[in-house]
This record gives sequence, structure tokens and C-alpha cells, in this order.
Amino acid sequence: MTSSIEKELQALHRQSNLRSLPALTHDGRDVITGGRRMLNLSSNDYLGLACDRSLRETFLHTLTPDNFLPTSSSSRLLTGNYAVYGELEECLARMLDVEAVLLLNSGYHANTGILPAVSDAQTLILADKLVHASMIDGIRLSTARCIRYRHNDMTQLERLLNEHHNQYRQIIIVTESIFSMDGDEADLSTLVRLKHDYDNVLLYVDEAHAFGVRGARGLGCAEEKGCIRDIDFLVGTFGKAAASVGAYVASSRMLKEYLINRMRTLIFTTALPPINIAWTHFIVQRLPDMSGKRKHLANIGRMLRQALADAGYVCPGNSHIIPMVVGASNRTLQQAEVLQQQGFYVSAVRPPTVPEGTSRIRFSLTAAVTEEEIQRLTAKLEAP
Repeated sequence: MTSSIEKELQALHRQSNLRSLPALTHDGRDVITGGRRMLNLSSNDYLGLACDRSLRETFLHTLTPDNFLPTSSSSRLLTGNYAVYGELEECLARMLDVEAVLLLNSGYHANTGILPAVSDAQTLILADKLVHASMIDGIRLSTARCIRYRHNDMTQLERLLNEHHNQYRQIIIVTESIFSMDGDEADLSTLVRLKHDYDNVLLYVDEAHAFGVRGARGLGCAEEKGCIRDIDFLVGTFGKAAASVGAYVASSRMLKEYLINRMRTLIFTTALPPINIAWTHFIVQRLPDMSGKRKHLANIGRMLRQALADAGYVCPGNSHIIPMVVGASNRTLQQAEVLQQQGFYVSAVRPPTVPEGTSRIRFSLTAAVTEEEIQRLTAKLEAP
């Protein structure tokens, strides 16, 4: 057993795919490692709120020894369901204009828990080829059959729906709104139309990389497209643009009640600390007023994407996640090192996170980055 593990680690090293935990010191927008200070371009802090000291100071003024609660000490179904949970769920339900919202410990808990709870052997899951690993794990934990359609190929998806809708009790279409590695978007309008063409089709959309960033009030791509209420399971996370931790699913009241009774990643885990939920509530209430940050983020995203296209890279999508696909893992590591030497903290994304031959530098922009810094970065880019 030990020798086989050692051989696998050696093979990963030879392939330039061996990972290790980076030793980082965070200082506002920067990270410091190996004695070098670098602008952080690998964070999911899309609105720059995690490095906003004034926000933390304002929140800290609301705390007392009575409401600073660093643990729930229990599952929500036992004694861990503090009032602040219900307050945040009601706040989100009003903002999203949905019947119900259920809070969960993480996006991973959401995606590995919902699908097994609501599916059975008479369920077919049609999942976009590039959905996040957490959704793939959720599908594997279910008893449903799964077919993964070509990325964003609505023609193939429509054909699969037409072929299979009479063979299953229900079909669940599973997608992200903004995809985590390519930064491109799902065609939510077409997905909603396809869902409404059949009476046994449900739609599951993960807005992890869109919540806080897209839409007039920062509620995601579904808000932007005006289709929030057309999505049966609308998942979002707080660990990115909202600078917190945890996740939610917006649904009908009936589906929320069903998940409370059947979802193992809710039932069998200690709830998040109430202090974290209070911080999330504090941030979520302020998201509608952050349109300036969203516009700036969109602008610097366009700047970098255009610069990469001018350098010869293919840049799909129109989001704040911008991949520079290099190809080989060793060359990607080398390019990441060059940019780090120039003061930009970027990391190489390698298999198995992405397919073989598509290793990349994934620029993950935040609203704390300036136009001047983007211009300085683009001057350092190398051609493919």
C-alpha cells in the first residue's frame, strides 16, 4: 500500500502535477511568500470584500459577548438552529423573490447533498460536461443515471430530453451559470425554455461564481436573465464574492421541507457558527449597493480578456474568471513563476482539475484590482 502511494506521488512529480499547500501571508490585496510580495490574482474574493478592513470594523461594532457565538455545537435539526439562520434565509428569500431558502455549510455540501436526496433510479441527470467536481460527486452518490452533454451544447441537450423524457419519472438538468475554469456562461434562457417544454424536467443551477457579481443587485446570472423563479434548485455560495463561508439553495417550500428531511449533508453535520451566519447576513444586505464594484470588475475583465486575445489566446466567456490556457503542465508552472517574479500571484491549474493538455493560469480578478495593475500585467504576458 505504502509503495503504491509513493509511486503515484513520484509519477505526479514527473508529470509536473504534484500539488502542495502554499505557505502564504495575506496582507490586504497582496500575498507574501518566499520573501516576495505579490498582487493576489488567484482569489475568489471577487468584490474585494475580504480585504476591506472598514467592513470588518463596522461589523465588529455590532458584536457583544452575547452575540459572538463561535460554534453552533450541533446539527440544525438538534439544537444548532439559531435565530440568525432563519433571519438570513428570510432575507435571501425576499431578495430573490422565491418561496424558500435553505442554508448549508458549503457549496460542496450543497452539490453533494441535494442531488442524492431528490433523485432515485427513475431519475435521469443531464449534466454539462464541465460542471464542478462537487456536482460530479453528488451525481455519483445518487442512484440516478447520468448523461453528460457536451459543454453548453443546447442542441445535444434538447435531443437527449426528447429521447429520454418518457423513460424516466423525472429528469434534472445540472449546470453552472459561470463555469469555474473557463469563465464562460450557460445559456440560462434556453435551459429555462427546454425545462418548460416537459412536465417532468427540473433545472439545477450553481451560481457559485456569479452570486454577488452579476445582476443589478448582485444576485447572479439568473437575476440578470430574469429567470430566478424558473429554476428549481438555485444554489449559491458565500465563500467567494460574499467574503464569508457557507451556501444556500433557493427552491419551493415543499422542496426545502423535503431536503430538511432527506439531505444527509444537512442532517449529519454540525451547523456553521452563528457568528459566520451573522457576518454573511451583514454582507448580503449590502450587496445591492455594490453596483460600482461590479461594473469595475466587468471592466477590468474586458481589459484582460482583450489583451490575452491580442496575444493569441482563445478567451471564451465574458466574466471575471479568465483562463490563459498554456497546455503542458511544466510550461504552465514556468509561466506562473515568471508572473510571480513580476509581482503577480497566479497559480497553475493542472490535471485533474482540468483535462490533460489544458493546464492554465486562471486569472481570478477582484474589484480591488486597478486598471493600472491590469495594464502592468498585460505588458508581461507571453504569447502561446
